[in-house]
Amino acid sequence: MDRLIYTAMTGAKHVMEQQSTTANNLANATTTGFRAQLDAFRAIPVVGPGLPTRAFVVDSTVGADFSQGALQESGRVLDVAIQGKGWLALEMPDGTEAYTRQGSLKVNENGILQSQSGHNVIGDAGPITIPPDVNITIAKDGTVSSVEAGSRPGQAVIIGRIKLVNPPEETLVRGDDTLFRVKGNAPAEADANVALVSGALEGSNVNVVDAMVTMISLSRQFEMHMSMLKNAEANATKAAQILSVL
Repeated sequence: MDRLIYTAMTGAKHVMEQQSTTANNLANATTTGFRAQLDAFRAIPVVGPGLPTRAFVVDSTVGADFSQGALQESGRVLDVAIQGKGWLALEMPDGTEAYTRQGSLKVNENGILQSQSGHNVIGDAGPITIPPDVNITIAKDGTVSSVEAGSRPGQAVIIGRIKLVNPPEETLVRGDDTLFRVKGNAPAEADANVALVSGALEGSNVNVVDAMVTMISLSRQFEMHMSMLKNAEANATKAAQILSVL
């Protein structure tokens, strides 16, 4: 009897958690560069005397879906999208690195190139400083160049080069800020094979239809677990009645 309760109770609990994950994916279906989170169920045995046949159901986070989202042309100079594999490197307040596919960049009041979340974009020599009154271009390899605004076309001045990385996907973990980091917070090496598309942004890779179908399936699974708990309660009541007669 208690084996049924273990399975149904923990299964219902983690179905609810998986629904939260799917709901979060749906909420970020239009977020630039978002990577869908993936979950899976697994069973683990209950450790203890007399409990070798009991098992808990747990929600095991597999990781993220690293498939590429659709590229959308924006025409904005400071918008970049990564073509294929790779990440933009950002500097965190504690000096560590984090990685993102969100390529909508900005220049702050001090002329520092940053992400929309306010983190400095890492260059080949630290943060990239944009001079005032210049026109900016970002090349395929991440090179940031400038030409004086209002002047005749001339030779571009190289300001810096955005650090582009491509660490193994199995080493990446998602933080609470939705940015990815290498396990152990070790900085990833720059990868010259990562390519940018200027004037474009990468959309979320969340498939809205699949996410909605998953939500419906999880809802039905939750109802099934609740039905199992009710059956267990009914069986226990009947067993108690029979034992009282005996």
